[in-house]
Amino acid sequence: MSPPPPKTLRETADLRHLRQIIGGLDEGVILIDPDQSLLWANAAALRMHGVGDLADLGATVAEYRARFHLRYRNNHRVPPDDYPLERVVAGDDFSEVVVEVTVAGEPEPRWVHQVRSLVLNDADEDAPACLVLIIQDVSARFEAEDRFEQSFNANPAPAVICRLNDLRFVKVNQGFLDLTGHPRDQVLCRTVYDIDVLRAAERRDLAKQRLAEGRTIPQMEAELELPGGGTRLVIVAGQPIDLGDQPCMLFTFADLEPRRVAEGALRHSEERFTRTFQMAPVAMAIGARDGHLLCEVNASFTRMTGYAAAEIIGRPLGDVELWETGAIRREIEAAIDAGHDLRAHEARIHAKDGATIDCIVSTEAIRLGDDACVLWAFQDITQRKATELELVEAIEAVMKDTSWFSRSIMDKLARLRAPQPGVEGPGLGDLTARERDVLALICRGYDDKRIARTLDVAANTVRNHVARIYAKIGVNRRIAAVAWARARGFDGTGVATPPS
Repeated sequence: MSPPPPKTLRETADLRHLRQIIGGLDEGVILIDPDQSLLWANAAALRMHGVGDLADLGATVAEYRARFHLRYRNNHRVPPDDYPLERVVAGDDFSEVVVEVTVAGEPEPRWVHQVRSLVLNDADEDAPACLVLIIQDVSARFEAEDRFEQSFNANPAPAVICRLNDLRFVKVNQGFLDLTGHPRDQVLCRTVYDIDVLRAAERRDLAKQRLAEGRTIPQMEAELELPGGGTRLVIVAGQPIDLGDQPCMLFTFADLEPRRVAEGALRHSEERFTRTFQMAPVAMAIGARDGHLLCEVNASFTRMTGYAAAEIIGRPLGDVELWETGAIRREIEAAIDAGHDLRAHEARIHAKDGATIDCIVSTEAIRLGDDACVLWAFQDITQRKATELELVEAIEAVMKDTSWFSRSIMDKLARLRAPQPGVEGPGLGDLTARERDVLALICRGYDDKRIARTLDVAANTVRNHVARIYAKIGVNRRIAAVAWARARGFDGTGVATPPS
């Protein structure tokens, strides 16, 4: 004799009581008969499927499967035998199965359900009396996670996320992979200390303590070790977050390597500049643009002026009384304050022992680190000036009696005395005819007596003409008058002279 068929839940008085118990739950509940028919669903379960009554959900498991298509979060379709309703009927015990639910005929899922099973047996029988599918709508949570995932991956700022319970990386974005050169799969299988994101951190102990406590890690400099060798300087910070239901730490990074490279290049450049500055044969100094304080002097400056570095550094040039006069100092400082660089500016300075030094001064605006500075160069031309003065005096001495010089030598001596030929000021047209005659004879080397005889005038008359010529052309010596005339192409020809 065959055993009686299993008793369905419809034939029991408990169904009404179950409905009363679970009707107001926030979780969706579907009751399934062992014969695979759907007995009842609460309002939450209907709402989670977008239907108004049990008939729209499906009378049987097969109808449900036809009306609603399920896939896992990895986009793989759920096979028919693995539908949660099928697994409940088969007596499987499962929890926290997450599936995406799509209404048949629609292209995209509408909901994300997290489901678990519950099998109720009679106390005196092994066969199940009631099969229950319990559903939670986790669509909002997974939508938020999807948005976070998209934002995290699209963010160019390098970032990684580790779980706090085992410190293993669970997410890494492209920015971090580009920054370090690590392959993605080699990051996600390692821990915070395998790929040490706190390596050489300024406050590593504090960061490790905060990580262990799941608290915010403040920004600090650290060095990321690169897979090919070497390190990369970064600013790292940690922010605790929840990913799913797991506490995690989000590490973000700012790349400081370009700054470190630039600082290294600047440091090497400054070192080369310092060596060149100290070894330069020209006296040089570096001063602050603001206040004209000297910051550094080289050995040539010390040799020229007698001031050791300790005696002059940190002092304004005005206090040192380096310049011959306050007027010279004010003129030079005003030009620098106005943003001008000096080029071959002649000035006199005082050495420590009081000696006067003729210099050509040049300046250049430079930056040392973040400071605006001025590079000074002083070329000592004292000897050259003295030599020029001696040469001029020698020329003047010989030109007092130039009767034995040829005209070409006279021209050369005049040009040497006044090497800038042509120029502004009074011209020959400002002189009278008689004054031009007197000037012509001066250019030919005549003294006052010979000029008087040549022009048949008194010696006093010649002296008066000479005085007026000097006043008009702005000179006070014979050699200067000759140079003035030569510069204008006037050599004294055309004036008749008596026979010797």
